[in-house]
Parts: sequence; C-alpha cells; structure tokens
Amino acid sequence: MKRASNVPASPDAYVASLTGWQRPLVERLRKVARKAATDATTESIKWGHVVYHCNGPVFLIRAEEKRVLFGFWRGQLLREIEPRLKPGGKYEMATLQLNEGDTISDAVVKRLVQAAVALNKEMGDPTDIS
Repeated sequence: MKRASNVPASPDAYVASLTGWQRPLVERLRKVARKAATDATTESIKWGHVVYHCNGPVFLIRAEEKRVLFGFWRGQLLREIEPRLKPGGKYEMATLQLNEGDTISDAVVKRLVQAAVALNKEMGDPTDIS
C-alpha cells in the first residue's frame, strides 16, 4: 500500500490513494459504517485519515503499510461487542488492528458504529474535558 505524502483532500481521495489489501478493506469498512451511521455523522479527513463526527469525534479508519486501524473514541465501552478492541491513547479510546487476512463482519462493524454514535449522542463530545 502506498499513499502520497500529501494529506488527501477528501475521504474519497483517501480511499483512492490506497493500494493492496488495505483498499478493499477500507472501502468495506467505510461503506458499512456510513450506512450504519446514516446521516448522524459527518465524514472528513483529520489527522491524515478518515474521521467520523457526531457530537465530537466518534471513530476513525486509518490505513497503514501493514495494517488498518478501526478506532473508537469511546472504544473501551464497546469491548463487549468486539473484544479485539485494544485500549490506548486519550479519552476512552480503543482500536481494532486489522492485518492482512483478518476479518470483521459487517454486522459487528454496524453494531460498533451504532453504539459509538449512541454514546456520543448520550454523553457528548469525548474530547470535551471541561
């Protein structure tokens, strides 16, 4: 997978810049996530990868050379849905690392996204620590 060193201008450009096994995986995650979140979220490029917002950041999709990260700002509260989510970083962040050959079902992606959006709607922006 190779990506230009420039930050993509849009999520579509981000996906178009991907090659290898990461591209179809990111395309599928994005498609399922966007459908699951309906119009409750906005999608943008932030920090060089695709980030979804609803009452603050909700989740991200980031392709790297040897893995794809599917991360949730309140992911530590979602581990009963997907036990492979690994806690780390600020807030209640947890990330699922997908390597070549790893799988995640569309149903689990949908449940994670819907639960994450619901948490942000209920609890507000996870980055607002005032």
